[in-house]
Amino acid sequence: MKALRGQQFPAVLLLVAAALGLLLANLPTHDSIAEVLGFHIAIPGTDIDHSISDWIADGLLAIFFLMVAIELRHELTHGELDSLHKAAQPAVAAAGGVLVPIAVYLLIAGGPDTASGWPIPTATDIAFALGVLAMFGRGLPSGVRVFLLALAILDDIIGIIFIAVLFAHDVQWGLFLLAVVAVGAFAILSRMLGRSGHWLIAVLMIIVGVATWVLVSESGVHATIAGVMLGLVMSPVPAERTRHALEPWVNGIILPVFAFAAAFVVIPQLGGEGLSPAFWAILIALPVGKVIGITLFGWIAMRFRPRGQAPALVLPDLVAAGVLGGIGFTVSLLLANLAFAGEADIRDQAILGVLGGSLIALVLSAVIVSLRAKHYRSLES
Repeated sequence: MKALRGQQFPAVLLLVAAALGLLLANLPTHDSIAEVLGFHIAIPGTDIDHSISDWIADGLLAIFFLMVAIELRHELTHGELDSLHKAAQPAVAAAGGVLVPIAVYLLIAGGPDTASGWPIPTATDIAFALGVLAMFGRGLPSGVRVFLLALAILDDIIGIIFIAVLFAHDVQWGLFLLAVVAVGAFAILSRMLGRSGHWLIAVLMIIVGVATWVLVSESGVHATIAGVMLGLVMSPVPAERTRHALEPWVNGIILPVFAFAAAFVVIPQLGGEGLSPAFWAILIALPVGKVIGITLFGWIAMRFRPRGQAPALVLPDLVAAGVLGGIGFTVSLLLANLAFAGEADIRDQAILGVLGGSLIALVLSAVIVSLRAKHYRSLES
């Protein structure tokens, strides 16, 4: 359990799961695994009838977003984003890490068939990025990790907004309003639990949480938003206990299972000229667009800091954070599935672009972070 609460082992596990999914999709095992992932399970009394792969993306990933929202709430109230002063440089850098990859993507794949994929390269995978930082960043100042954490959390906020706004279809506002009411009840129950700790309240919270997920899913808004809403309103003490309890399960099962299912893609038997522009756009926008956007905008924010105030991050460390930010992975895979939900061929190539671009960013970040860590260790010796 201790290893699953760290940063290195979960990152390795995630990478292995994705590699295994991609490998088995391109071996004779493909058909049998595809049949399992395509098997449908319905909730009686509702219109919810999903394949196992959809249950993974809509159900299991909602638990991941619940944990992300709990961490986000903590950072916004008591952590690294609890003031405008603390959030300024990572916020500006995060904006660059979104805008530049979008521009790169649209420049390459702005045609009518592929333009809808522009949100895909905007995400940063916090688990992977911090895992690489932990493995190769021994000796780096704590400010680099703090900056990257704030940057990744802000990226998560943007990704959540994209999912909620761009991928909601035929929204039934009455059901969504009922979901909001359920979230309010969940918030009240969490505060009651914080005072008493009674098991019955915890059971009621689980029931209300599941009901919220069903209502959000039925409303037409992506079901993972239910996890976000519940995490943001939970009382601090139960929220921290929930995060602590969920962390090994999310790191050890939920994220690897999602990575496996999302990466279960057949590599197209085509030459380079036959690949979709979406593939090339994501492959370039993640490692290149991210590092340019984060570095440039972060440097601009640093130049306009108040006189006499030390910079949050120096330029070479901004470059290191930028390449780490190019590891899109989890949220980018989800966005790829959503952006091209009705176009399987383009979706699969977009997923390959996410995997390839994230791998390039991972290798570059390992090299650059190692060099920066070596530099700081030499200063101390």
